[in-house]
Amino acid sequence: MRAPPRVYLAGPDVFLPDATARADALKAICRTHGLRGVFPLDAPSPPLPDGAADVPDWHRIARVNEAHIRGADALIANLTPFRGPSADVGTVFEVGFMRALGRPVFAWSASGETLRARSGGGPRDADGLAVEDFGLVENLMIPAAITDSGGRLHAAPLADAWSDLSLFEACVRDAARLLLAPGRPVIAAGRIGGAP
Repeated sequence: MRAPPRVYLAGPDVFLPDATARADALKAICRTHGLRGVFPLDAPSPPLPDGAADVPDWHRIARVNEAHIRGADALIANLTPFRGPSADVGTVFEVGFMRALGRPVFAWSASGETLRARSGGGPRDADGLAVEDFGLVENLMIPAAITDSGGRLHAAPLADAWSDLSLFEACVRDAARLLLAPGRPVIAAGRIGGAP
């Protein structure tokens, strides 16, 4: 039997007061749709090579997250604005990393406002710097990467951005339709076929 496709769950959810409960909720939704969610705080599988963990904690965390991404068939990113008008910068890096691997990226944002609206609404921000005006919820590179990967970005204003998972579930449904299509190879653990 084929292993469920692995989906890396990128986002600032790791910073929530109960990140473990959040991980469990996200993974449960993935399981419901036939996918295996991989949270950034999960132990790497396969483990990091010898010596790869002999670095400062911040560097080890980056290596673990990159290993998770390399071993995933797709990525679902929480692009809800975080500590400013834009998505979490680490999450944006992960979107680009997965796009560079040529795998699908799906994303959601619990803000329905455009990046321009969140940056003050005018053609220039408080520092006088131009703000792009394409009617997008993030810098144009992010929606382009998602669309060109075969994924989709779901964005809508949610009353409780950090507990309502309806947009996340829409991404999971989209990812499941793509990843569970007959004849599609699984890349899990970095190997085509997804053998455990």
